[in-house]
Amino acid sequence: MSTPYPFTAIVGQDDLRLGLLLNAVSPAVGGVLVRGEKGTAKSTAVRALAALMPEVAVVSGCRFSCDPVVPDPACPDGPHEAAAGVSRPARTVELPVGASEDRLVGALDIERALSEGVKAFEPGLLADAHRGILYVDEVNLLHDHLVDLLLDAAAMGASYVEREGVSVRHAARFLLVGTMNPEEGELRPQLLDRFGLTVEVAASRDTDQRVEVVRRRLAYDDDPAGFAGRWAQEEAALRERIAAARVLLPRVVLGDAVLRQIAATCAAFEVDGMRADIVMARTATALAAWAGRDEVTAEDVRQAALLALPHRRRRNPFDAPGLDEDKLDDTLRDAAGDEAGNGDDGDGDEPDPDGPGGGGGGVPPQDSGPDTPERGGDAGPEQGGDAPGPGRPSPSGGEQQPVRASEPFRTKMLSVPGLGEGAAGRRSRARTEHGRTTGARRPEGTLTKLHLAATVQAAAPHQRARGRSGRGLVVRRDDLRQATREGREGNLVLFVVDASGSMAARQRMSAVKGAVMSLLLDAYQRRDKVGLVTFRGKEAEVVLPPTSSVDAAAARLESLPTGGRTPLAAGLLRAHDVLRVERLRDPSRRPLLVVVTDGRATGGPDPVALAARAGRLHAAEGTASVVVDCESGIVRLGLAAQLARDLGGTAVTLDELRADSIAGLVKDVQAAGRAA
Repeated sequence: MSTPYPFTAIVGQDDLRLGLLLNAVSPAVGGVLVRGEKGTAKSTAVRALAALMPEVAVVSGCRFSCDPVVPDPACPDGPHEAAAGVSRPARTVELPVGASEDRLVGALDIERALSEGVKAFEPGLLADAHRGILYVDEVNLLHDHLVDLLLDAAAMGASYVEREGVSVRHAARFLLVGTMNPEEGELRPQLLDRFGLTVEVAASRDTDQRVEVVRRRLAYDDDPAGFAGRWAQEEAALRERIAAARVLLPRVVLGDAVLRQIAATCAAFEVDGMRADIVMARTATALAAWAGRDEVTAEDVRQAALLALPHRRRRNPFDAPGLDEDKLDDTLRDAAGDEAGNGDDGDGDEPDPDGPGGGGGGVPPQDSGPDTPERGGDAGPEQGGDAPGPGRPSPSGGEQQPVRASEPFRTKMLSVPGLGEGAAGRRSRARTEHGRTTGARRPEGTLTKLHLAATVQAAAPHQRARGRSGRGLVVRRDDLRQATREGREGNLVLFVVDASGSMAARQRMSAVKGAVMSLLLDAYQRRDKVGLVTFRGKEAEVVLPPTSSVDAAAARLESLPTGGRTPLAAGLLRAHDVLRVERLRDPSRRPLLVVVTDGRATGGPDPVALAARAGRLHAAEGTASVVVDCESGIVRLGLAAQLARDLGGTAVTLDELRADSIAGLVKDVQAAGRAA
């Protein structure tokens, strides 16, 4: 077994280490989500924590880690008699991003079922993680069906398995630790709320600290055991401090004044539900125990808020994470003043918590929008382009300042027709490893999902000829049947946005950006990859290559300037290049092209015909497409509808895009050649 990197040897990352240690002191805090850029010791710190966790006593031979003092009466390996049990280190179980449902929750032991005729349950990772740590690296990339199973287990403290004739319930209480890089996409709010704490990590910009990180890492790589030995004394001291804090924890007093501060803070920041209040109370108690105190203070509450609230305020991927620390301090001060009955602003006996910047973990919101003076304001005319802004000038000299997007709305679902085989998601129909079983077939290559009933049905007629004796079923390879399942896949949604002068009226562009923001939010919820191509002036630009980070696309869109001519053909051709490369990288992920334009094309010889030819190029390759028609005014030319016909897709207006529009029901975009 390899020697883990010592926890005490990690340089900096104070919030990360504190969040993990608080969970070691009080597992009831509910785990921690570590967000940050790559290469910031996220995984190293989590794996190092396991060596600091106290040992657990388990029933000997129990696959579900029952406590010998209070064994689970419903344990599948039970019933157990109360006994001394055996001690073992707390487990750190890693859940791979590509794990199967069977591996996570367990399943019928197929080998014993077929060979012995016995219905036996084979435990999964949730059983292994009971009373230990369940670690998910890149948790934001975890498939939705696995996320749902984790949510259920984390909420109930138990795993329920009802499948293939097996009905099992077993305890599954674990410390959930996840790491993620926000650049690769965000987590669903439901899963975010299951993490007790969140910490943001980033590489230090201090030269001396970076040098020390490299020095220690090189020393560890050269001699892991020797390096760990040099830190053994510090590790032992930290382990003893955790044990002492655990002993002190039940004696820590959480007074009514502190509870009022916690409730007031959660109410002031408008977090959903009551889980935030409970987590804050547990975190503040753990902070007091960690500091060796038997009473929670206002500073404990403040630090708990900075760890427990930022991720609970983020309701969609466009919300900025973090807390306004000035508001937090005012709320705590006011709550303390109310409890004291002074009716003042907190100038009484209650000490003022540390001012802004103390405690770490909070990020003030960004108040400056694209229309504020800091970003250039609304200088320049509303239309035309006679006064270019401070951004880079457009080739035609008519650039407008970026405008804010209008309020996002719920959109109709746009889906790719047919049956795909892409990554699991929530948009288009697909053959998947997960979902409802629709039938069985002979396996082509390796068997990945056995259809038990079909396999037994295929083998049953041949049992006498095969000389069957006893309970077991004689099964040959030709009898095996692969289950065919249908679910939903995520797609590559490539946005091609017209940013030319014909779209530059501020009110109109605000509505257009609001529509694209709404589609981006829909893509986030349906687990799509997204990309963004814009065209204006004389050229098209890939503003954002295909990525899972929907919030990155939203940020690019917000800062998008407008103005100049309308090189529609260039935008379509650039999109064609992007899709060609993506088909090579990920051939199973089907694309959905969303063109946001009024259909006008200017610049160069015969721009309209050139755009039509570019559209037919997409149609010839069968790319599913939809044109969001942004044309406004009394006189309409219908150019966007013609573009949709050239693309072999469909056109919707901005009003029709809304889910509550009376213009129609769900629209399936049409791929080229579908009629054939």
